Amino acid sequence: MSNRVIHTEDISRIYKMGNEVIHALRSVSINIEEGEYVAFMGPSGSGKSTLMNIIGCLDTPSGGVYELNGHNVGGLTDNELAEIRNKEIGFVFQTFNLLPRSSALENVALPLIYAGYRKEDREQKALEALQSVGLGDRASHKPNELSGGQRQRVAIARALVNKPSIILADEPTGNLDSKTSYDIMNLFQELHDQGNTIIMVTHEDDIAHFAHRIIRLMDGMVESDRLNQEAEKPAADNK
Repeated sequence: MSNRVIHTEDISRIYKMGNEVIHALRSVSINIEEGEYVAFMGPSGSGKSTLMNIIGCLDTPSGGVYELNGHNVGGLTDNELAEIRNKEIGFVFQTFNLLPRSSALENVALPLIYAGYRKEDREQKALEALQSVGLGDRASHKPNELSGGQRQRVAIARALVNKPSIILADEPTGNLDSKTSYDIMNLFQELHDQGNTIIMVTHEDDIAHFAHRIIRLMDGMVESDRLNQEAEKPAADNK
């Protein structure tokens, strides 16, 4: 029996800009089980990034309930949210968000500093994470010495290093060419096959098709939530 990792019930998010009230999310209820591979889709302004930020504990809902691994995160302090982010969630961003003057190994080890690991343990775990994404031989390279695809692999290794409950990927192929995008989706498929729970935000249909479930948002509401029976299996010759 699988475990429910994410449960949202009637969550809303309201922003006030001057006299204007913006309803970014309206009564969104979803459940995501351990080991699922889910894509959030929708046009600009549909609420997909807001939902991702709430699930990633970067923002809190204005109303409703959000539970991560059975814990209600709605009433937590900023420090408690930061602790959950570091322990439970691995982030992968479109722009990689790597420190330019730090090596690949140092970038990957960063979450382990916050988690309180000793230097030797950090380096060992970071190297293992780099090896798991095929970059063990690039540990000493800085971001400007790596290709776009390699930078994103470093970012994925950093997301994995704490063995989080979920990997959140925000437009992970947005800055990559089509072949490199395919290589990165290959890697996400391998991570999913290993049992990782993956949630991805994308506006690209061909990238969303790698996910096994697609949740479409429109005007802050869930427009559709369906299993993707034709989830793409990356071709062997693209590895």
